[in-house]
Amino acid sequence: MYDATFKIIIFGDAGCGKTTLTQRFLTNLFVSDQTMTIGVDFEVKSLTVEEKKVKLQIWDFGGEERFRFLLPTYVRGARGGLFLYDITNFSSIAHIDDWISVIRKEIRVEDIFPIIAVGGKADLVESREVSSAEGIKIAKSRNVNGFIETSSKTGENVEKTFEALTRLMLKEAKD
Repeated sequence: MYDATFKIIIFGDAGCGKTTLTQRFLTNLFVSDQTMTIGVDFEVKSLTVEEKKVKLQIWDFGGEERFRFLLPTYVRGARGGLFLYDITNFSSIAHIDDWISVIRKEIRVEDIFPIIAVGGKADLVESREVSSAEGIKIAKSRNVNGFIETSSKTGENVEKTFEALTRLMLKEAKD
């Protein structure tokens, strides 16, 4: 029995590491040779946050431009999202407005939809194009609910990211 079930979407440009992040969260393994997501992948994982047993339905959305028209359909019914960008590729965070506008168009005005901006590939510091400070500034200016950097390779902040989003959704479900 679950205290809550939440549909979440993971979105962002192709090649940012959305599937790798999802797989690291699900299996605690790093798989470096992921294939491109065609459309959307769906996974389920249970976790306990604030003594609540929560089921997450994770919708990993393919980031290729040709699949973007599908996103509005998959947003419906979602309760939160992770916008993933690659810290080694500035253009991936530069597209934040495109992604978030699609999401916000599909969310009813009265619904609260927390989004966390996630800088992926944090282990690749020598190739960094987006500083943490810049990521935070961009996220704040878009009124997203949080910012974190992760590494699917090392596992850094992966659990913490999903737990933070779950906390935000639980808070909204209570209010």
